[in-house]
Order: sequence, then C-alpha cells, then structure tokens
Amino acid sequence: EESAEAVEEVSFDELMASADVGKGAKVFKKCSACHKLEDGVNSTGPSLYGIVGRPVGAADGFGYSAALSGLGGDWTAENLSDFLTKPSSYASGTTMSFAGLKKVGDRVNLIAYLDSLDD
Repeated sequence: EESAEAVEEVSFDELMASADVGKGAKVFKKCSACHKLEDGVNSTGPSLYGIVGRPVGAADGFGYSAALSGLGGDWTAENLSDFLTKPSSYASGTTMSFAGLKKVGDRVNLIAYLDSLDD
C-alpha cells in the first residue's frame, strides 16, 4: 500500500506574512521595463507606487485598457497575486503583455516589496 502524503495548505495570508521584501525587489526587475515606482510617474504601464490597496485602474494620468478600467474593486494583495499569475486570464483583453509570475513565492515577495514602498 502506498500512503499518500498530505499536502499542507498554506493560506495566502501566511504566505504574505513570510514574504521577503529583498527578494521582491529582485523580482521587480522583471517589471521595471514598463513600470516605475515613483508616485505619479507612469511609463508604458502605470506607476506601481501605492498599488497595494489602490482601486483598480486608478493611477492618475494613465490610460488603462477597458479590460482593467472596467474591473472595479481594489488591488488587494490577493487580487494582485491572481492578476500577476497570468494577467491576460485575470483581465481578458488587457494590453499588459507580461506572461505572468508562475511561482507564488515570487508573487508574494513582489507584492510585499511594492507594499513596503509607500507611506
């Protein structure tokens, strides 16, 4: 008889609590070609300063696609993680061409890093 090992589920909150901001800064390098971290400085993509908790599609001065501007809600850490897994699946029709971050560790580290930047 083979005994199946139980896979322990770790909650998203637990993952966020153990996130590494320094590793998130390294993951951000994948984003830096299109996104800036300074408040109000948009580029190809919107500024990511203050993104965690900000309403979706609300960076001043950035022209969002209808796919994002029509989503509503806020960029919670969990919503950001879902979006960053595969942006085109989360917001069908988004103009963000990034393929996504498959590893949950990369996503939570990045989100923790972004959340650490604003006041």
